[in-house]
Amino acid sequence: MARKRYTEEQIIAVLKKAESGIKPADLCREYGISEGTFYKWRSKFGGLEVNDVRRLKALEDENRRLKQIVADLTLDNQALKALSQKNF
Repeated sequence: MARKRYTEEQIIAVLKKAESGIKPADLCREYGISEGTFYKWRSKFGGLEVNDVRRLKALEDENRRLKQIVADLTLDNQALKALSQKNF
């Protein structure tokens, strides 16, 4: 079975339907997702609006990029320390 990816807007729409009173099992059947996926979405995106989700994703991307920069700089720093401690 092919895996379907849902956008943030679609996830928020599913969660809004659940808040309006539709049973999660019915929503899962309608959208072809497992209940585990539904509850994972609810824990991550529950109570958020589409703009909040976009902002969250942008912040996560920025955080990932900054962590990569720190890791690269740490490796450079360790390499320079190793070179400076050698006796020529």
